Amino acid sequence: FERQREESYFVVKKTIFEKDLFDSDEIISITLKGNIRQLLNDRADKPTSHSITLSYRDKDSSEVSIPVQMKTRGHFRKLKENCKYPPLQISFPADVNRLSPEFSGQTKLKLVMPCVGDDYVIREWLVYKIYNLITPKSFRARLVRINLNDIKSKKQQAPFYGFLIEDEKKMAERNKANVVEQKLRPEETKQDDFLTMAVFQYLIGNTDWSVQYLQNIKLLKTESSAQLITVPYDFDHSGIVSAPYAHPAEELLMRSVQERRYRGYCMKDLKVFEKPIALFNRSKSDIYDLYTKSKLLDEKYIKSVTTYLDEFYTTINDPKRWQRDFAYPCDKSGTCNVVIKGLKED
Repeated sequence: FERQREESYFVVKKTIFEKDLFDSDEIISITLKGNIRQLLNDRADKPTSHSITLSYRDKDSSEVSIPVQMKTRGHFRKLKENCKYPPLQISFPADVNRLSPEFSGQTKLKLVMPCVGDDYVIREWLVYKIYNLITPKSFRARLVRINLNDIKSKKQQAPFYGFLIEDEKKMAERNKANVVEQKLRPEETKQDDFLTMAVFQYLIGNTDWSVQYLQNIKLLKTESSAQLITVPYDFDHSGIVSAPYAHPAEELLMRSVQERRYRGYCMKDLKVFEKPIALFNRSKSDIYDLYTKSKLLDEKYIKSVTTYLDEFYTTINDPKRWQRDFAYPCDKSGTCNVVIKGLKED
């Protein structure tokens, strides 16, 4: 009985006092120590896991070290000709709760590394923050400052920004759902959530996604609905990020990623868009604040992104404009329903 009471106490204590890694926007400085060059150069289709020590300083300035396994991941950003650093996956040990309060409860995390510079990492991280403002059915992200300590090299690299992405199982659990992989058309997904997601992709100028091919989309299944929920991720090819390597697919006949193109499916009754439009209007000031109040962005980008957001809000508050743009998938002469070669099944 005493043991049960003690265990219950610690469960309650953890619930009350411990925060999740993604509950804070405070930037964590982490050091990755090990054979870093070997890890970063392992860009094979099936990369192996490498033993790395992840360390940081807690609130008492004491160093906390965690032995983790890391490997490269991704597709476009994993290729050396595209990016300086590949995206990484971190696997934590079973006793991480004992080793680190900050990373307590984590099993696997994605770590986004800079492809062509810190600025674009910060911009993409903010895109995750936008969608967090819109819906909890979204991946949370935490900005980190990364130091690389290569035990095989005497040369010390300057620290840079990256960000951690919430594990998909944790995201699903938070939404009382499960992640599933299923072949289906976007019309078969839960309509409200799909429209929210598709209008968000339109807001950020992103066409690099597909429900049919699960391209940068995760599907959630809840007990309360037979229809699946669409959750987007990976926004580096969006117009709002404007990475130098980002280009729209040739099949879309678009000039640049900053050109907005609604990539949903044909909706005959356009009144269904009134709900997501109202949702984005309610979040307008908070979305602008992400950029105008950020100390990590330069003034030139803040000015340009404000203009980019202005264009979106001008459109969704003009019935003629948004009805024209959101009805685009119904245009049989348009490109909304073309098969993009890069997404075509093997």
